Amino acid sequence: MPPRCLDRRPAPYRSSCMPRRYVVSLLLLAVALSSDSSFAGESNATTGTVEFAPVGDESAIPARFRLPAAEFRYRQEPQPTRGTVMSVSKVTFPSPVVTPHPNNNTVHCEYFCPTAEGTRPGVIVLHILGGDFDLARLFCRALAGRGVAALFLKMPYYGERREPGVDVRMISLDPEQTVSGMTQAVLDIRRAAAWLASRPEIDEDQIGIMGISLGGITSALAVSLEPRFHKAAFLLAGGDMGQVAWSSTEMAELREHWTSLGRTKEELFETLRPIDPVTYARPVAGREILMLNASNDEVVPPECTKSLWRAFGEPEIVWWDAGHYTAVRYLGQGAMRVVEFFEPESANAEESADAARAGR
Repeated sequence: MPPRCLDRRPAPYRSSCMPRRYVVSLLLLAVALSSDSSFAGESNATTGTVEFAPVGDESAIPARFRLPAAEFRYRQEPQPTRGTVMSVSKVTFPSPVVTPHPNNNTVHCEYFCPTAEGTRPGVIVLHILGGDFDLARLFCRALAGRGVAALFLKMPYYGERREPGVDVRMISLDPEQTVSGMTQAVLDIRRAAAWLASRPEIDEDQIGIMGISLGGITSALAVSLEPRFHKAAFLLAGGDMGQVAWSSTEMAELREHWTSLGRTKEELFETLRPIDPVTYARPVAGREILMLNASNDEVVPPECTKSLWRAFGEPEIVWWDAGHYTAVRYLGQGAMRVVEFFEPESANAEESADAARAGR
């Protein structure tokens, strides 16, 4: 797990050059970033109850990721927002996992919802390992600005979920703690998907998930374990977690710690297998996947990305000529591609019709 950090279906592997609209994309994102909320104050907080009811056969879900039918309470606090395109609110609900750390047992989210009337897609957005939340918020604002509700979820031991004086983290030098943290993240995501599906403004047939780096890996894991997801986008992510841990330039400290305990490469691979997206990934009829990756990624090796791509049935994949960190220069292009991918199906149909009329 890495630290921090086309309008036509393309050929399975293709290089991506920087288009002229890259600058325009960055400007649009800058406007979205500057025109939204400041998270200060609280007003008109509401509470409610959501019932998590498994979709499909829950017994088909691996035991560690199963959730029984249950009700849970949530709290939603509107936040001051500049502009009228979207509303922003803080949402909290209890994690289905109870840890020894009380702060970590509450899931904290930020909900970016378009103000236009009618139902719309809803997407869960996951952050990078370093906990830089502004990048996730940027994607949320870009999505909401184009009619897609976005729920930014803070994963275990991040943000408000971090316990003062406690060193436990979701991703740890202890791979077994990492397995526990990733498992809790998936269960939190499943509950968040149920919250989204319960919202009157959300089309439950257009619920998706996306993430960057660690968030992309966690999204790739969750999409195979929660049937509510119909679309998923993974940026700078991959599978074969044992191989990522063993070969990534950013995982030297973990490897040194692991081998100092007398543990082997094979044992590390086996320990991480339960939270490896490749373990569960498979093609699913009607589900769409988008992958955006760096061809020279030094954190998530391209071969690990290809393993995940093959496991999902070779979905659409874009390769940027960049490394894990230098891929930032494709941020504008990537954000706009993700927005297009998750846009309301009705908007895509209208654009196709307009294009067809223009071609007559």
